[in-house]
Amino acid sequence: MKSVKNIKNIKITKDATIKKALKVIEKGHIKIALVVDNKNKLIGTLTDGDIRRGFLKGYNINSPINSIINKRPLVAKRNDAKEKLFNSALSRKIYQIPVINKKGNVTELYIINKLLKSKTKFNKVVIMAGGKGIRLRPLTKNTPKPMLKVGGKPILQRIIKTFKDCGYKDLIICVNYKSHIIENYFGNGGKFGVNIEYVKEKKMMGTAGALSLIKEKLTEPFFIINGDLLTNLDFEKMLDFHIKHNSIATMGIKKYSINSPYGEVNLVNESISSINEKPTHKFFANAGIYVLNPECVDLVPKKFFDMTSLFKKIILKKKKTISFPLEEYWKDIGRLSDYETANKEFVKKY
Repeated sequence: MKSVKNIKNIKITKDATIKKALKVIEKGHIKIALVVDNKNKLIGTLTDGDIRRGFLKGYNINSPINSIINKRPLVAKRNDAKEKLFNSALSRKIYQIPVINKKGNVTELYIINKLLKSKTKFNKVVIMAGGKGIRLRPLTKNTPKPMLKVGGKPILQRIIKTFKDCGYKDLIICVNYKSHIIENYFGNGGKFGVNIEYVKEKKMMGTAGALSLIKEKLTEPFFIINGDLLTNLDFEKMLDFHIKHNSIATMGIKKYSINSPYGEVNLVNESISSINEKPTHKFFANAGIYVLNPECVDLVPKKFFDMTSLFKKIILKKKKTISFPLEEYWKDIGRLSDYETANKEFVKKY
């Protein structure tokens, strides 16, 4: 158990915004913010997971943190038995324990060494890169969609680099359409600092079907991502969220808004009850990024099968599925306009 005494840069007050809290958490590199009052008394803690649960409740980055603070965190006093604290933290999947004195002032932070992640992680990453990209014709007439370039490099290369930077180097790329172009470019992944295996689909298998073709027995939770996405997500946060919630399957979601160009008329039978002039509809969309436990693979048939069907199957079996809201940059490159926008945004986001 490691003790961190210099905690000044991870303290924050309850009137701060979520945006400021995220900066404190990122800057501190300990994945937590300590919320204190003006007398340094501990009010509670805030983690990335607390913030994402807030997003699901409708909060945004400009919302105050007061409503999402964990006001009953596991805390310690200086002379508490370390073994008891350690076991308590492990059972509750807690990585950090604030230490307080008799007045309730926070003095330091314990970090559970066993839960500190190594740079290299052994969770597999499955990239679905077999689609034809018909909506991106003529760009994809001779090039598979994941090999289209954004900022001078293929989309797939940028996905691989983002995972590599987060410590995930064992990749499985599922290919079909013009697969030789992908295989010839990346090879075994050595020159990109990763290990790549290929699953070859003889026919289109959808966004989940290719999982049934993976010969290796997966033993750890693993990622799945569509091969036409750009994001700067720290994937470790998503895996931590999945594990902490004891989830079987976790879906990345992105808040989306559609502005209706019409005045919408609401009816009760034939009577008009109200009229909303050009309303904005807000909802969460499937972001095409997932974390699954190995047992999910057994639910995938060896045929065309998509991730939506897999999640429905898991839910019917009453297994736990959760959502992971993304506030990070995310772009699904499915249409020509998306591709053009991605290249314009690249300089700002990467």
